[in-house]
Amino acid sequence: MITKFGARADGATLNTKAIQSAIDHLASRRGGTVVIPQGTFVSGALFFKPKVNLHLLAGAVLQCSTDLANFPAQRTRIEGHFEEKFNPALINAKNCDGFQLTGEGTLDGAGQPVWDLYWKMRNSSPEGRNFPNVGIPRARLAVIESSRNVKVDGITFKDSQFWNLHLYNCDGVTVSKTRFQVPDDYRQAPSTDGIDVDSSRNVTIDGCYFSVTDDCIACKGSKGPQAMQDKDSPPVEHIRIRNCVYKRGNGVLTLGSEATIVRDVVVENCRITGNVEIATVKLRPDTPQLYEDITFRNITTEGTALAIVAMQPWSQFVNLQGATPPQSVVRNLNFIGIKGSYTAFGTIRPNPGQTEISEILFKDLDVVLKRDKLAATGVKDLKFENVIVNGQPQIA
Repeated sequence: MITKFGARADGATLNTKAIQSAIDHLASRRGGTVVIPQGTFVSGALFFKPKVNLHLLAGAVLQCSTDLANFPAQRTRIEGHFEEKFNPALINAKNCDGFQLTGEGTLDGAGQPVWDLYWKMRNSSPEGRNFPNVGIPRARLAVIESSRNVKVDGITFKDSQFWNLHLYNCDGVTVSKTRFQVPDDYRQAPSTDGIDVDSSRNVTIDGCYFSVTDDCIACKGSKGPQAMQDKDSPPVEHIRIRNCVYKRGNGVLTLGSEATIVRDVVVENCRITGNVEIATVKLRPDTPQLYEDITFRNITTEGTALAIVAMQPWSQFVNLQGATPPQSVVRNLNFIGIKGSYTAFGTIRPNPGQTEISEILFKDLDVVLKRDKLAATGVKDLKFENVIVNGQPQIA
C-alpha cells in the first residue's frame, strides 16, 4: 500500500515522492505490486521499473497534478518521433516486460483546466486549426514503451489532459475491460485519444469502452518523406480489437495521423452507440504509407452512427521538407457483416498521383443510410457482395 510510504488520500497532497518510493522499494526487492487503496491520491509523473506492477483497488483514484511542473519535460515519443522536451505521462513504464496495470480504480487526468487553456491559446493563435497538439504542456495518463507481455485490465482512464494510453514499440499487449472517457458535456477535449498503438505488434484490445473526443483507437508510427527509413518506428501489425463499445470519438479505428506501415488488423463484434465512424483512414501527402489486410467484421449500431468509411487526404500538418511527394498503397480492406444506421456510406479518395487503393470489399451489409452512395474515386477492384442499403440491393 502506498499509504505505508506516506501517501495521503486527501485529493490535495502531492504524493509523487511517496509513490515513487514504493516503486523503488519493490524494485530493490526484485519486484512486486504497488497498490493504490480507496481515495484520491494526487501525483506527478511516476516511473516504473522492471517487475514492478500497479494495482488500483475499487474506489482508488490516482489523479494527475494540474501543475505541469510535476511532469518535467524530457525526451519522449510523441506524434511519430521523439520530442526532446515534452511532458512524460502520469504512468511511465519503459523496458518493463510483463508490466501489469490492473484493478477497478481510476486514472484521472484532471484535464479540464488544461483543455480550457489549449482552446484559449488555439483560438488566439494565428495558426488557427493548425495550432500544434504539443503547443502547451500536457500529460498523458500512461505511456508503456519497449515492453513485452503487457497487461492492462479493468482500469478507468478519465479526463486525460492528452492521449490516454500510449503503447510505443511494444510486443504482446492485452488491454481488456478498460474504459476511456471524458465528460459528455465537454464539447471537444483535445487530443484525448483512447489508445494509441504506436509502432507495436501483437496487441489485443478486448471488451473496452470508449467515450472520448478524438480517436478511440489509433494506429500510429512515423511521418515525413523519410518515414520508411525510420528505425524507431517498426510496423503496426497483428492487432485484434473485439467486443468493444464506442459512444463518442472520431473512429472505431483510425489509421494515422502519423503512420507508415499498418497491416493485419481485425476489428470485430463491436457496437457503436453514438456518433462514431467505423474506419478513418488519413492519407498524408508527405508520408509514404502502406495499409493492408485490415478487416472490420460484425459491427452494429444503436441509433445513428457516422460514416462507415472515411478514407481521404489529410493535410493538416503536412511538411514535404522539399522532397518529392511519396507513393502510398492501401489494399485489402474488408467491411463484412456491417449492420445498423449511419449518416453516410462514406468516402474513398486518394491523394492524386500518390495513393494506390485496391481490393476494397463490402460484404453482407444491411444498413440504413442518410447518404446512401459510397463516394469512391481512384479505387481498383472495389467489390460489393450482398450489400443492402435502405432495403435495396446495391452494386459497386
